[in-house]
Amino acid sequence: MGKPEKSGPPTIKNRKARHEFSIEETYEAGISLKGTEVKSLRAGKASLNEAFAYMQSGEVWLKNMYIKPYEHGSYNNHDERRDRKLLLKRREIREIDKFISQKGKTLVPLKLYFKRGYAKVLLGLASGKKQYDKREDIKEKDVRRELDRKIKGSYKVNL
Repeated sequence: MGKPEKSGPPTIKNRKARHEFSIEETYEAGISLKGTEVKSLRAGKASLNEAFAYMQSGEVWLKNMYIKPYEHGSYNNHDERRDRKLLLKRREIREIDKFISQKGKTLVPLKLYFKRGYAKVLLGLASGKKQYDKREDIKEKDVRRELDRKIKGSYKVNL
């Protein structure tokens, strides 16, 4: 008998981030939200595709993350693309600030999920990939897929 499946809030991923950037280190941050935003996130109505994080006066902010307005919300509903404060320790903020002050380095949200009832964002310290790096990653992924198929035996490949 296996473990029973959890049917909690969905995990929202930024699928483009790992393709566009090479991630060097990750941090888990809390996120400051309003009530209707939490309800929309629990329903899975959010997107991290165009989101990015930045530093401003010693604080880390998440900009351009889309959270759909809650359907049953009243006039108290939230603005869907407002800036949201990220909650990190001072030591982590100093490390992030030191990293992103270098040229070509940025802070990218990778994943949004709930942990013990709190919304968390997985942030990646990243540097942008060049076009040839992206092509190499795609080739690597294709080769790995072919080898997996060959090992499994369900697909014949002549290498």
